[in-house]
Amino acid sequence: MVEEILSQNEIDELLTAISSGEMNAEELKQEKEEQRVQVYDFKRALRFSKDQIRSLARIHENYARLLTTYFSGQLRSYVNISVASVDQIPYEEFIRSIPKMTVLNTFSVQPLDGRILMEVNPNIAYAMIDRQLGGRGKSINKVENLTEIETMLMSQLFEKSSSSLYEAWSSIVEVNPILEDFEINPQFLQLVAPNETVIIVSLNTTIGETTGMINICIPHIVLEPIIRRLSVHYWMQTHTKKQDPEAYKKLHTNIQEAEVEAKTLLGNTTITVDELLHLHKGDVIALNEPIDQPLELQINNQPKFHVQPGKSNYKMAVQVLKELKRGNEDE
Repeated sequence: MVEEILSQNEIDELLTAISSGEMNAEELKQEKEEQRVQVYDFKRALRFSKDQIRSLARIHENYARLLTTYFSGQLRSYVNISVASVDQIPYEEFIRSIPKMTVLNTFSVQPLDGRILMEVNPNIAYAMIDRQLGGRGKSINKVENLTEIETMLMSQLFEKSSSSLYEAWSSIVEVNPILEDFEINPQFLQLVAPNETVIIVSLNTTIGETTGMINICIPHIVLEPIIRRLSVHYWMQTHTKKQDPEAYKKLHTNIQEAEVEAKTLLGNTTITVDELLHLHKGDVIALNEPIDQPLELQINNQPKFHVQPGKSNYKMAVQVLKELKRGNEDE
């Protein structure tokens, strides 16, 4: 039941009507009590909460972005896909709502039971084929007369898109989507029982100048094992992962073997361009750094230690005096 929110003007008018006697407060109260009884259609059972519907919407918003990237690369054309709506309806109602002849792709999603259905509007499907064959992406609806080449091209295009489905669902469960069936007549495709509740995700799709819909049909049987993961509580839970000793050891070794640049700046000074041009062999340039002060050792251009210069095994070297602290490191 959708609650209507009144504007401030409507509230003022309502209060004025009650105070002037045009409207009776008792009648309003009685009317509100009568509205408590709601008609419930048992054929249209609502098996998913609003919270779970919102979670499915978030998942498929990510899926829409992934499909946009995938189809843009495959078709080399402007593609825009976005979630239009997420609803739960009986499977029979979904079948009646789609065209009599359309493009239907059935995916298995192991280890989950059941299959999900991707229905692609013929206008969108033929715009995709036209782009694949070098056209401008025009749509010619002749879905009833698909050739073997067109069927193969379309099947391969949607089969390769299964990786996007895997990535979108990976935050909830790892699935292995496989294209199992390609059909054009919904009457020949009995996914679940007619009164079974299904989730319908409708995607607004634009290919070049052609627009249409892609509908994802997910039966309740597919989502039943993971339905608790679709709640906000699951998303907000903090899971403490056990440390993998082998991974920790490998990370520790890789960090120790990482190379960093270490350098010491002896000092600096400034001279004019004229002085630079008149420099000769034997000239001395005085640095601003006093000889009795420690030098700065930099690691990857970041000051790290105070050092003093010297020799080690007949090579120039520095001896670390103390570590430099930055910011709030002393705390």
